[in-house]
Amino acid sequence: MKMMTRATVVLLALATAACTNPDRFGGGAGGAGGAGGGVGGVGSASDPASPAYFNQTIGDRVLFAVDTSTITPEGKAILDGQAQWLLTNADYRSVIEGHADEQGTREYNIALGFRRANAVREYLVSRGVPAGRLEVTSYGKERPIEVCSQESCYAKNRRAVTVLSFSAITS
Repeated sequence: MKMMTRATVVLLALATAACTNPDRFGGGAGGAGGAGGGVGGVGSASDPASPAYFNQTIGDRVLFAVDTSTITPEGKAILDGQAQWLLTNADYRSVIEGHADEQGTREYNIALGFRRANAVREYLVSRGVPAGRLEVTSYGKERPIEVCSQESCYAKNRRAVTVLSFSAITS
């Protein structure tokens, strides 16, 4: 019984430690927006050429309605800003991450995340961003930024996030 109690205490400590950073997926100022990678926090939010400006001022994510990959008018406004920033800052590439809420199967949500990421990629390409600078991936429901079984949480998880990475692109 002592061993079981110790194991429980260790598991609780690990679980609590894993939850201490609510911004671990970039939900706040200076995060990368989803994967926790990229260059999300580099630079100053007051410098228009910095990724921090991109994330905080322009916006690194667009939200979607339930079970769709259709970009909303609000999403188009954000993506217009992203396209302009990416065209001005040609040394950056991006990975567009597709996400879904927890409803539905894992397989369905991975596919939905890809459709969302591809919709964003196609929109950015239509605005002049070179397709070779944009990659897509999907995390489906595997990387939520809000965890609860309420619409307020679901709505935040139905998203596509543009994660920047610096690379010396030669033309």
